[in-house]
Amino acid sequence: MKAERGRPRGFNREAALQQAMEVFWERGYESTSVAALAAAMNINPPSLYAAFGDKEALFREAVAHYRAADGSLTGKALREAPTAREAVEGMLMMAAHTLTLPDKPNGCLVVLGATNCSPSSRPVDVFLHDVRMASVRDIRARLADAVANAELPPDSDIEQMTAYFVTVLHGMSLQARDGVTRQALEGVVRMAMATWPAPHKTKPPRKGGRHLPKGG
Repeated sequence: MKAERGRPRGFNREAALQQAMEVFWERGYESTSVAALAAAMNINPPSLYAAFGDKEALFREAVAHYRAADGSLTGKALREAPTAREAVEGMLMMAAHTLTLPDKPNGCLVVLGATNCSPSSRPVDVFLHDVRMASVRDIRARLADAVANAELPPDSDIEQMTAYFVTVLHGMSLQARDGVTRQALEGVVRMAMATWPAPHKTKPPRKGGRHLPKGG
């Protein structure tokens, strides 16, 4: 049986995609050439195009691969923790871990992958913006549930809290790219969580009626 046209024998698509993802993750979309991708994937450019389409299509698939693997852990922490506070703290602590892995590029592909795109790469910028906004909605929804469940005070400013924790999360990615350690980022998380509002407390009802003086 002949190999598919343009694709070498023994081609491992998953392994090639992993390599492409790490190149994009380290260099960003704009600074990554097709030649660099082909070299990292151990295929020639015609084989790359035959297997994945153009550079933008490969980038979109690499981001999906990232979100299903390295980038999935923060979302899992946000969804699965029993309380909203544990969810947000778990998300940020997991980010401190995944953003600073010693055998991976530092920072987040979704946050840093298209920070300086030219007009011709605008669709990639919009694509990553939409991916980030999906995470923003997940955080907002978890906080809204916390208000509904009385984990947070009823007058909590959910929009402001969402913006704050998203800013912390994205800022940690940039800090990690600049070489800030996991331990330092965990300190940032602890400082951020110190702003969490105290749980809403309902004033307990008064026991008994008004005390009257004893009389004879």
